[in-house]
Amino acid sequence: MSERRCPKCGSVFGETARFCPKDGNMLVEVQSRPKPATPPPAANKTAVRTPLPRSTTLDRASTLSNQILDARYQVVNKLGEGGMSYVYLAKEVSSGDVVAIKVLSPKLATDRSSVERLRREAGLAMRLDHPNVCRILRLGESEDGLIYLVMPYLKGELLSDREMRDGPMDVETGVRLLLQICAGLHHAHELHIVHRDLKPENIMLVGEDDGTERAVIMDFGLAKERRADGAIQKLTATGIILGTPEFMSPEQIRGKPLDARSDIYALGIMAFEMFTGKLPFQGRNAQEMMIARLRGTPTPLRQARSDMPAYLEKALLKSMATDPNDRYGTALEFGQALAGGEESGGGGLLGKLKGKFS
Repeated sequence: MSERRCPKCGSVFGETARFCPKDGNMLVEVQSRPKPATPPPAANKTAVRTPLPRSTTLDRASTLSNQILDARYQVVNKLGEGGMSYVYLAKEVSSGDVVAIKVLSPKLATDRSSVERLRREAGLAMRLDHPNVCRILRLGESEDGLIYLVMPYLKGELLSDREMRDGPMDVETGVRLLLQICAGLHHAHELHIVHRDLKPENIMLVGEDDGTERAVIMDFGLAKERRADGAIQKLTATGIILGTPEFMSPEQIRGKPLDARSDIYALGIMAFEMFTGKLPFQGRNAQEMMIARLRGTPTPLRQARSDMPAYLEKALLKSMATDPNDRYGTALEFGQALAGGEESGGGGLLGKLKGKFS
């Protein structure tokens, strides 16, 4: 079984953990678990899944490879899975278009309030149209009860995997990706859509024909895990947090209404991690790390990495201000600060990438 270890204190955690709750360091793999081979689709033969009883819904959702979904999509193979969904590579039967399909966990699908919320948010997310945002093409429900979302298939690497493999980024690479993320966020925020779950696992790095990479924000409009929210609400009463929601803004921790500035806060934490491999708030455990975000100030960037420019440290500190009114008002403003703003004289990265915000 795969495990991850803290390089500083030596503590070992499960494969889903990314940071040590004791000192905030990024965990490293101590054992790799081989991935099972995925059998190729049978040539010239398509199996049609027969509707099954509700008791086998979980098996159906997790074993759709080589099946036809909803008489519309030829499922090729599973790309991944998490606590709330299974992701498949598929082809639309009528057009041959390659798509990614996210099938919701049956546990979510049986919660009608969650499904209705998903329908509303997916409807909003279908309005997104920007190269740095992965839009939702369709929300469907099959006759046998599977609820799924269809999205363009993006071939690339998750930002979280890149960080784990290559470590901290240089300034130019990191800022280039952050400006693209800011551009995608600004587009969504202009449509009054807030992501609320921005993190490296929701950023895909897609290779372009010219050798560059495009950062694409994933999972706009998806239902968020409810377990973490419930745990946060019980923080004062129990003193226990299940997991470490590392990128939540203070207002999200408190259960307050969220706007674009909450996403800017999360992106500030992401940026700090991209450049240092660590989190900007410290604590001996998950609860203390969360309280630090409510009451404390983030670690200055150059304290964690001395070769970073002063303007970048200033930009991150403002983005992670406890009071939303003290942060940047828009992702566009944050992007301009990340690129140097006035200090760069309009040149450098800002001059090269200003078209990202048009």
